[in-house]
Amino acid sequence: MGRLFFIPNPVLRSKFSSRINTMTTTLQELETEIITCRKCPRLVAWREEVAQTKRKAYINEPYWGKPVPGFGDPRARIMVVGLAPGAHGSNRTGRMFTGDASGKFLFPALYRAGLANQPNGDEPEDGLALKDLFITAICRCVPPKNKPNITEIKTCLPWMADEVEQLPELQGYVALGRIAFDGIRRMYQMQGVKLPKMDFGHNTLNQLGEGLPWLLSSYHPSQQNTLTGRLTEAMFDAVWEKAKAQLH
Repeated sequence: MGRLFFIPNPVLRSKFSSRINTMTTTLQELETEIITCRKCPRLVAWREEVAQTKRKAYINEPYWGKPVPGFGDPRARIMVVGLAPGAHGSNRTGRMFTGDASGKFLFPALYRAGLANQPNGDEPEDGLALKDLFITAICRCVPPKNKPNITEIKTCLPWMADEVEQLPELQGYVALGRIAFDGIRRMYQMQGVKLPKMDFGHNTLNQLGEGLPWLLSSYHPSQQNTLTGRLTEAMFDAVWEKAKAQLH
């Protein structure tokens, strides 16, 4: 059984995204649109500056330096949502959660859960394949200090809405961090959907409403959480087991 409900009506959809008359029909076409976006001047300037100055460890490597689209299984029943590309991770590789510490914690967990074919995701051509999973983010450009402002978040959310529309089997979300949790909710609220009260918490499951996907939240797999023990492997594994248990 696939996704039952997302956009309440075409009028609200047209208010939510100015691209209503040019909606894409495939994820590949949508990816082409996303990587050409230049709507947020501050983020465009920062992502390109990072790509030019680089980190010393990657000084001889090319940087992506463009918006990062989502990736994964086109028949995914779970959408994983992060905050934004890492400055020297996704902004360098062009693939979400690839090439940084968060990905080195995330992909082994997905492999242990049977949601990825291998435990590593180092660069886009490494053979990584996701099963039943699509990974995306609230913002597609790396923000200074990892802090996009609310205007930038609102500007970028329609891209995630378009990805959702291209995933006909979608049943639920896993939000990695509070900003992702709030962003998913905001995506629906921007369409006029009234949501029940819910609180962010690690491995906390919420229902967005009748006919809507469920929303499971987790602490973000950043080093700030993983190196301090706030998020352990066992805690993270429990999230993916709960997510799989919701599928039908």
